[in-house]
Amino acid sequence: MAASCRAAVAAGVTEIAFTDHVDHEPSDPGCDYYRAEDYHRAIEAVRSEFGSDLTILAAAEVDFNEAIAAKVERFLSSQRYDFVIGSVHYAVGGEIIFPAYFNGRSLDDVFVPYFDQVKLAVETGWFDSIGHLDLPKRYAPASHREYDPLAYRDHLEPVFAALIERGVAFEINTSGLRQTPKTSMPGPAIVRWYVEAGGQLVTTGTDSHAAQTVGAGLPKTLDMLELCGIPSVAAFRGRVRRQVSIPQLRRGITS
Repeated sequence: MAASCRAAVAAGVTEIAFTDHVDHEPSDPGCDYYRAEDYHRAIEAVRSEFGSDLTILAAAEVDFNEAIAAKVERFLSSQRYDFVIGSVHYAVGGEIIFPAYFNGRSLDDVFVPYFDQVKLAVETGWFDSIGHLDLPKRYAPASHREYDPLAYRDHLEPVFAALIERGVAFEINTSGLRQTPKTSMPGPAIVRWYVEAGGQLVTTGTDSHAAQTVGAGLPKTLDMLELCGIPSVAAFRGRVRRQVSIPQLRRGITS
């Protein structure tokens, strides 16, 4: 955490959320590994060291699918955070959406059930933001790289409606800019459709599993959001949302 905080300060980032994965899916090697007390102790340590230069949020990225919903609900009811992301990484049968999952499946076989699970995650109302809205494109093997979000607009529209009705944001995950998709998750087409549906709530995240990528891709992403009609980004304290204008976010951020 300290290394990431130093990187954030150097990049001009003024706020960072440590959204460690919380996994309840039995297929996940990290299932039940998360140690909340240790996590919060570590957060307090970096707040003491970097608090004058950086706002540090206690947060979590909680995996979701309908088979583990009861476990997720129990966990969230027992914890206090500033910010919680809900993410779908697994199909209901416990199959992780990695390249091997695409074997013998069409893109429809992967994306349609995935978007169904995302919609269910939104409808719970348990999450502040939904992570990497079209995640499977990151892991699609070369044989399945023809993904076009337009083919799934009809499946995204109900997700947008649920997000807007529930007042839930979705994340613009910048890690795709530096990985195989070479575009954020989601990209501008999906953001624009969401705006056309009446939505305005997004968060930004660099999905940094290493200090050197803290803040990566944010300037480009903020430009994209403005072009798509999003004037501000949602931020959270104690699960309470506020909006921060994009010009304010740009101050000090380096590319």
